[in-house]
Amino acid sequence: MRVAIFGGSFNPPHVGHQLVALYVLETAAVDELWFVPCWKHPFDKALEAFADRLRMCELAAAALGSRVRVSDVEAQLGGEESPTLLTIKGLQARHPEHEFLLVIGADLQPELPSWYGADELRRSVQMVVVGRGGFAGGSALAMPAVSSTEIRARLHAGESVDCLIPRSVRDYIRERGLYAK
Repeated sequence: MRVAIFGGSFNPPHVGHQLVALYVLETAAVDELWFVPCWKHPFDKALEAFADRLRMCELAAAALGSRVRVSDVEAQLGGEESPTLLTIKGLQARHPEHEFLLVIGADLQPELPSWYGADELRRSVQMVVVGRGGFAGGSALAMPAVSSTEIRARLHAGESVDCLIPRSVRDYIRERGLYAK
């Protein structure tokens, strides 16, 4: 099985993430897509608890059908760091029956050479580059420029995020009191 790995902070997951997932499933030669929330942000940005981000990913994925799953591999790997290369290696070791592809936004392509083990990562996994807000990349279509940073700012300000996040994620955020001032 060919599995597209879509990693990120997902702090919180939003409709842009869902659009990317659907786009990859419908345009790339993959059987499934797995959301992989990071254990720790590579630049030490503050994140909501991993369990909350994992659950929000599960809620966002549920709307996309059975070809979308959520992996907690970064929690299983543990440790203080979670570079993409180690995540891919961990998945390959746990699931040798699958071929993994890595979904990245076109906005990340310029910084890819600075990633931990970038050359090995390129050799280890095929990249699926998705256009994102002003960066067309390898695709003819750019996803809307929706950002978790903007969503968190709106939540802190008490503004509506109804058009930016799935209803199930919005309800979870409210129930848990996440992203409050």
